[in-house]
Amino acid sequence: MKAIIQIPCFNEAESLPATLAELPRELPGCDLVEWLVIDDGSSDDTVAVARAHGVDHVVSLPRNQGLATAFRTGLRACIERGADVIVNTDADNQYCAADLPALVRPIVAGHADMVVGCRPIETIEHFSASKKLLQRLGSWVVRAASRADVDDAPSGFRALSRQAAMRLNIFSEYTYTLESLIQAGQKNMAVLSVPVRVNDPLRASRLIKSTGSYLLRSADTIVRIFMTYRPFRFFFVPGALSFLAGFVLGLRFVWYFLNGEGDGHVQSVILAALLLGLGIFLAVVGLLGDLIAVNRKLLEDTRWQLFEIQDALRAPPMDERTTRVQRAGSAPVSRRNASM
Repeated sequence: MKAIIQIPCFNEAESLPATLAELPRELPGCDLVEWLVIDDGSSDDTVAVARAHGVDHVVSLPRNQGLATAFRTGLRACIERGADVIVNTDADNQYCAADLPALVRPIVAGHADMVVGCRPIETIEHFSASKKLLQRLGSWVVRAASRADVDDAPSGFRALSRQAAMRLNIFSEYTYTLESLIQAGQKNMAVLSVPVRVNDPLRASRLIKSTGSYLLRSADTIVRIFMTYRPFRFFFVPGALSFLAGFVLGLRFVWYFLNGEGDGHVQSVILAALLLGLGIFLAVVGLLGDLIAVNRKLLEDTRWQLFEIQDALRAPPMDERTTRVQRAGSAPVSRRNASM
C-alpha cells in the first residue's frame, strides 16, 4: 500500500524545511511513503527547497490559484501516482507530524474513508476569538449539511482513501475544508476524527489576511455550500417565513374589512401580496435547486465511474499488485463497520 503526503505551498521556502524535517517516511500499514508538493505559483525558491529536502514529486501551477485549487490539484496528482492513502498537511508546520499515524491508521484498517485531525481549538493561544467562533460555525454547518460529525471541520490535517479522493469534486476557490466534508457526508463516506496536536506558528496565516476579510470570505463560502448542498432547506425556510408573514397580514386585513375598517389598511393588502408571492417564489426556487442538486449528484457519480475506468486501464497486471478491485470492494464494508 502506497501513501503520499501532499503539501500545498505558496512562497513557503522559509517554513517548508521545518515541515519536511518532521514528516515520516514510514506509516503503519503502508509499504511506501512519498511526499508531494503543490507549488501554487510561488515566486520564491519553494520548488528548489522542496527538491533539496527530498520531496518525491513537485506539481507546479502556472500562477497562484488559491488553497482549494492546490488541494484539488494535489488529489488528482496523488491518484495519478498510484496513492492508496493521501494525507494533506500545511506547509507552515502548524500540525504535529507525529500524529500522522493516527490519521492513517483508520484508512488502512478500512474503518474510514476520510479522517480529520481535530485540533484543541479552545486552548490554542494564537487563535483569535473570531477565528475560534468561525471554527465552531464551520463545524456546525458541516453537521447541518451532512452526516459527518466532525468537531474541527476547518482543519486541513486529514487523510483520505484513494476511492474517497476520486469521488470528491471541490468547486470552492477559497478553501476546501468544509465542502470536502459535506461532500463526504452526502456520498455516505465513513468520516472519522482523531485528536491531533499543533506546533507553535512559524508565520502568520496566509488564508487570514485580516479578521474582516476572513469573516466575509468564510461566510460567503458557508452560504454557497449550504445553498449548493441543501438548496430546498436554504430557500424553503425563508420562503415559509415570508408566506406566513403575508398570510398573517392578509388575515389582519380581512378582520378589519369585516369590521368595516378596510379602507385604511390597503397597504397591508399590498404588503401581504408581496410577502405571499415572495414565499411562493422562494419555495419554487428551492424545489428547482433540489432537482439541480440531484442532477449534479448523478453527474458526479458518472465522473467517479469514469475515474475508476481510467484507473483500471492504468493498473499493472493482476499478479504484480494488490488489486484495486479488492480495495474498492472493501470500501462498502468499511462504511458498514463505521456505522455499526
